[in-house]
Amino acid sequence: MKTEKEKMLAGELYNALDEQLSNDRLRTRLLLKELNESREDETLKKSEIFDELIPDKGSELWIQTPFYCDYGYNIKTGDKVYFNFNCVVLDVCQVSIGSRTMFGPAVQIYTATHPLDHQERASGLEYAKPITIGEDVWVGGGAIICPGVTIGNRTVIGAGSVVTKDIPDDVFAAGNPCKVIRKLKRD
Repeated sequence: MKTEKEKMLAGELYNALDEQLSNDRLRTRLLLKELNESREDETLKKSEIFDELIPDKGSELWIQTPFYCDYGYNIKTGDKVYFNFNCVVLDVCQVSIGSRTMFGPAVQIYTATHPLDHQERASGLEYAKPITIGEDVWVGGGAIICPGVTIGNRTVIGAGSVVTKDIPDDVFAAGNPCKVIRKLKRD
């Protein structure tokens, strides 16, 4: 029989109040408190927190604080990924981010979701869908990336967009819901 954590990571309905998951979130909250209270010049301290919080990160990850996530261990980044102030990553399952990708302030990335059926939702169970964001992507401030979305390489997402469906490589996309506005030139 699968644990609630195994169900969560597999994208199946799971109980978020499970003791192991609650303990994992508490660990993350304590690391985030330490990170968010650290000074800008405490780069070694921040680096050590990043190593524990997001073990599957590339080199030169930079996060402007405050920053929030559910677990951290479900975030995978390439090299030189940048998060501006006040970003939220609900990493109930994997969030994969390619190298040199940048997030404007207050970007929200949600893998977590809930059943549409009200009776199933009332049970308290939830599930998640993974998110994949390519390399060299720029996500404008205040954008929301919904569960299960893939954003292609070299794409730009306009500020304030709500990304509900996959967005291909090499485009500028914006709006609510986010849609392709135009292709971008590629060298």
